[in-house]
Order: sequence, then structure tokens, then C-alpha cells
Amino acid sequence: MKSITTIIAISLFSLLPVTFVQGQGSPKSAASEKRPAPAGAGKRTDVYHVHFTKAALGKAVQLGDWLKTPNPNTPMPTHFIVLRHQDGDAWDYVVITHLGTKATVEAAGTPVPPDKRDLSAWHTDTFVNGPSWEEFTRAMGIEGDSASKTAGSVYSVSYYRPAPGHREQLEKMLSEVPSAAGDTTAGNVLMQHLEGAAWTFLSIARYNFVGRLCHGREKRYSADHEEG
Repeated sequence: MKSITTIIAISLFSLLPVTFVQGQGSPKSAASEKRPAPAGAGKRTDVYHVHFTKAALGKAVQLGDWLKTPNPNTPMPTHFIVLRHQDGDAWDYVVITHLGTKATVEAAGTPVPPDKRDLSAWHTDTFVNGPSWEEFTRAMGIEGDSASKTAGSVYSVSYYRPAPGHREQLEKMLSEVPSAAGDTTAGNVLMQHLEGAAWTFLSIARYNFVGRLCHGREKRYSADHEEG
């Protein structure tokens, strides 16, 4: 299962990393439904690979097409989502790949085909833990036939580093059920860094329509942020 989306990043707080993706459809108002806690809040059983990449000059389309191609060398080739950045940070795509309950790295690495090597100017790779794939796809609206219904959704991609001594407080805040007036998120995922990046937590919020985007939670425990 995969979902290709477009991301819009906006800055709402000086301590908040955010990214949004556009969606279509006529979902129910989030305020009218019981709001679940973010998938991965307190229970992160699976390993994911997070790949941020910047396209080489003039190569964004070709890079996107390649990233959307399932990798037969991964445990579950169709278990990934590709988000296309629109505004707010230097990267062009983030690819989140589900690897199951464990991951291994071999000396052979993951060689890039010769004709794809020059598509990316730079990239970063991070292993994180998160919810099961079932929970992830449900929160992101890409399970079953839902992918076609949320093809134009907006996703906010945020990553955080806690201020010294405040890691538990930051995680608790990010794990809270969205409850602020005007919060229209339709799904949320929280992941935690395992290896490979400077940030500690990665959160993704899904919005089913544009025009009523609001973050009501105060961001108090993040030392700094990145937006994309």
C-alpha cells in the first residue's frame, strides 16, 4: 500500500516543525468524532525507515517517479508512503517505509542503480519505531480503498529535539489526543528515532481538507525544530 501526496509546510510556532499535504473528499468534521490518540503514542512495535531527499536541479519529477517504485529488496515492497514537499524546508520528498518488527543493515548496503545516482542532490536516512502498519495506514488514510478517497489530503510532517531534561514532557505532549478547538486533524502518527538523525520524534498529522488548519497545542518542550 502506498500513497503519493503533496506537502505544504507552514510555520505556526517558533518551536514547531510542520509540513502539510493536500487532500480531496468530504470527510466528517473531526470535531464531531471521538478523537483517538496518535498512532504510536506509547506503543511503537514496528520499525520504519525515514528517507528525506532533495532532488538534483531539474530532476524532481524523475526522482519522484523512482521513489514511487516499490523496492523488491525490502521485506514488504508495497508498505511505504511518499510525500512531496511544497513549502517550508529544503527537502523535496520524504519516503517512510515499513520494515516489520526489526531491521538489519548489511555490508552490501542498498546500491543505487547507475541511472538513478544523479537524481538526488542529498539525502538523510533514519530508522524509527512506530505503530503497526495497520495502525499507520489507518491514521494516514491509506488503508484499503481509502487511498483514493484521501489522495488530496494535507499532511503535516514535524520533527523535534527535546530541550535538555524535557524528553518525557515532550513525548507526553506529542502523545496527547488532539482536543483544541478548531483542530481538524483526521489522523496522527508519532514515531521515535532509533538511529540516523539529529531529531528525536517525528509526527505526522493528516488533514482531509484545506482551509481550516489549526494547531491548538502549545509547543513548550522542543529545543529547536525543522520545517518541511
